[in-house]
Amino acid sequence: MRAVFDAAVPYLDSLADRPVYAGSARVKELLSDLPSAGEGAAAVVERLLSVGTAAATHSAGPRFFHFVTGGVTPAALAADWTVSLLDQNAFSRAASEFAHAVETVALDWLRELFGLPASFGGALVGSATFANFTSLGAATHWWASRHGVDVAADGLAGLPRMPVFSGGYVHASARKALQMLGHGRDSVSVLGAGRVDLSSLDRALADSGPAVVVANAGEVNTGDFDPLAGIAEVVSRHDAWLHVDGAFGLFAALSPRTAGLVAGLERADSIACDGHKWLNVPYESGFAFLREPARLGAAFGMPGAPYLPGADSPRAGYGLLGPESSRRARCVPIWATLAAYGRSGYRAMVERHLDLAQELAGLVDAAPDLERLAEVPLCVVCFRVRPPGVPKAELDDLNRRVGEALLEDGRVFAGTTVWEGKVALRPAIVNWRTTSRDIELFVSVVRELAASVR
Repeated sequence: MRAVFDAAVPYLDSLADRPVYAGSARVKELLSDLPSAGEGAAAVVERLLSVGTAAATHSAGPRFFHFVTGGVTPAALAADWTVSLLDQNAFSRAASEFAHAVETVALDWLRELFGLPASFGGALVGSATFANFTSLGAATHWWASRHGVDVAADGLAGLPRMPVFSGGYVHASARKALQMLGHGRDSVSVLGAGRVDLSSLDRALADSGPAVVVANAGEVNTGDFDPLAGIAEVVSRHDAWLHVDGAFGLFAALSPRTAGLVAGLERADSIACDGHKWLNVPYESGFAFLREPARLGAAFGMPGAPYLPGADSPRAGYGLLGPESSRRARCVPIWATLAAYGRSGYRAMVERHLDLAQELAGLVDAAPDLERLAEVPLCVVCFRVRPPGVPKAELDDLNRRVGEALLEDGRVFAGTTVWEGKVALRPAIVNWRTTSRDIELFVSVVRELAASVR
């Protein structure tokens, strides 16, 4: 423990200037057959720290723009260490009254942070994928009940296929959730190439019977939003469940500058979000909120066991409201970071990231060899390398090479995507450490590598 503590301070202090990635050659030092006799805790920890601080991807630092990955605030990091120290099973009050109480407060604070009505309740889960799974699991139980079936007891056999509608922004994690729930990842009917087409949605719901609509708050390539208020209005005219996938876009609610993007959120039946993105808490942390939280118990309660508290027991808890039974006390870092920095601290961070995204967009627009491909409503900037004189047919291959070079170079980190048929970069700014200096370096490195791989 002392060795980890002693290594932590210099490592964290180095993140502002450390390359995001410096190669993984040293990982081989950890690869071997299972030893017949252990070498002792002190030697193992020393080796792990030496290799890890050298070979890990330093995604907690300010220049990791790949995927949508936040860092870890100091309060959240200290709290996460505390979680491992206390090693609580957050299954129920019977397992840990401490974890249950902290989770209750953390969920209330998250609900208040996003401005959701007091009637909403939730569950902490491992990721946005599990938040989608939890939400769409509750939606499945609602939908089956509209057909007179208790799917928890009887399953999906004999039921028609559940209609699911979304726009072109539907994320792979929502499809994966539907896949795991037995509906199939291809069960989604996509209405619109980008934002959901409201007229098409209205017509589809008129013909479908009970259905589920997945709205997207924060598309991963551009940060764009489906029209949540418009979708909610359409859904209100039909027998449908509205789920909002707000993995990182939900944080638009924190600033008056972007709150309009999530107008109508309070009309959703379920909402999914990720804590290890813009909340800047450690992996694994997600959360699902439901308008009618009692549906979580109906969907995820367990069959009776003599040694476990039942759903109606005063010693029951959150393990009966989500997919996991044995659960790490992931509520503690959430509680700690919100207690430490509060609503105003998180609003300030979000607004600083909004400013940095606009700064990045401005640098891209000013560069003669770069081309921005979309507006920047939030924290993601979608652009590509486009040097003068390079034929259009060669740009996709060039941008793929630039993306690979970025990941190998390691000074900054961002991968490629495909947006409207074009290979592009889509850096996301959600790390509390990121500054203008990091944004300027990112653009400089992209242009340097683009010139070197041509």
